[in-house]
Amino acid sequence: MKNRLETIQGDITKLNVDAIINAANTTLLGGGGVDGAIHRAAGSELLAECKTIDGCPTGEARITKGYNLSAKYVIHTVGPIWREGKNNEEELLRDCYWNSLILAGENNIGTIAFPNISTGVYHFPKKLAAEIAIRTVREFLKNNDKMEKVIFCCFDEENFSIYYSSIG
Repeated sequence: MKNRLETIQGDITKLNVDAIINAANTTLLGGGGVDGAIHRAAGSELLAECKTIDGCPTGEARITKGYNLSAKYVIHTVGPIWREGKNNEEELLRDCYWNSLILAGENNIGTIAFPNISTGVYHFPKKLAAEIAIRTVREFLKNNDKMEKVIFCCFDEENFSIYYSSIG
């Protein structure tokens, strides 16, 4: 399984994969961080398509075309805002990864890249978020041999170090 998991440091919008995951807000209409970067790189057509979707609740996922990205698809998922772990944040974050992977499978996506969901402005503790992400993806891959590769694309050195020390 290790060869199906990879950690890189870089810009998720530049990756040549079937789908990238967008750490979106509930409106899906763009924002800061990775969400804003994906919307800028994909172009105005992504925003236009997102306007036809009635948002996305926390923990769920929606799929759109990738437009000007190398990725054919963008899977949008809404991570939880960290509130000291008192509002089901761990389960909601797990759901983000799981539901994104299910949606990828339903759309015959073989390669996928995740950012570090909820660890930026949503303040989810980075180490805990990495543990949840890695555990959830490994659980999914055990029963799904169609998913060729899952990449954790870390923008910052801190997240990269956390993920790299766990999976290489």
